[in-house]
Order: sequence, then C-alpha cells, then structure tokens
Amino acid sequence: MAAAGRGHKKVARIRPWVMLAAPAAAILFQVYVPVYFPLLQYLELPLLVTVYLAISRRGPIGGALTGAAIGLAQDALSHQPIGVLGMVKTTVGYASAALGVRLDTGHAVVRLGLILTMFVTHQSLHWMARRFLLGIPSGAEFLPVLLAMPVNVAAGILLFHLLDKLRDSGR
Repeated sequence: MAAAGRGHKKVARIRPWVMLAAPAAAILFQVYVPVYFPLLQYLELPLLVTVYLAISRRGPIGGALTGAAIGLAQDALSHQPIGVLGMVKTTVGYASAALGVRLDTGHAVVRLGLILTMFVTHQSLHWMARRFLLGIPSGAEFLPVLLAMPVNVAAGILLFHLLDKLRDSGR
C-alpha cells in the first residue's frame, strides 16, 4: 500500500469520439486526398494516428488491435490487397505500445524518435510484405521515403500536439 503513491502519474484519457474520428479522418485523408494532390501520398496520417493511439493506451495488445483495425480499414478503402496494411500496422501498433510502456512519450524528443523509427519500420515492413508475401516486384523507393521522413515527423509532432489537446484531464 505504501508504494501505491510512488510513481503514480496523472493520466489523461482519450475521448471515445476522438478514438473513432481521428483514425477515420486519417484513413479518408490517405485514400482520397492523394488523388487530387499526388505528393501527399507519402504523408502517412493513418500510421501517425496508430502510433499515437498505441502509445496513449500503453498496452501492447491494445496497440496491436488498434493497428489492425486502422490497417484493415485502410486496406478496405484502398486498391491494395486486403491485409497487407493490416499486418504492417498491427506490428507497428504493438511495437509502439510496447515502447510507450517503457519510455516517457510525453517528451517531444522521444516522440520524434518514435515517429521516425515507426515510419521507417512501417515502410520497410510494407515493402517486404509486398515483395515477399505477395510477390509484387517493386523497387525500394529510398529517395521518396527519405524525403517523406521529415514531413511525417513534423506532421506527427503537430498531430500529437493536437490530439493531446483533445484528451480528458483526470486520474
């Protein structure tokens, strides 16, 4: 009982409508906006929302389920085979949540590193799944990925800040 007060942090909960609206908006953005603005195809908002929700829930199983739901919904609305992004985002959600338990994800530097790591992991896993599981011959697009990294990190920092503002304060 004496140890219950030590290490007790104030926890802010994510509102349920944010947990539904943020992934839906990110997926719709990813599916429809690049049709009109092709350069925005490299902005991975569903990935960023997956990472945010996974580190906010602080449970690897919840992070994996969040990633699976977002990835499968994204697969269903895109022209890709069903399940590829589901597998990739499940892995990213699990890894993000597992790291979120061990790291203080409230700091901007930790978030920056986590976003960067998960972006590279996502792109690598997506390429490997398409190449080795589906047999789709595709060259690794290193230059677009390198150029998309700072854009996704900046968008992630801004998105995390916005989603932090939409949280409930409390215990």
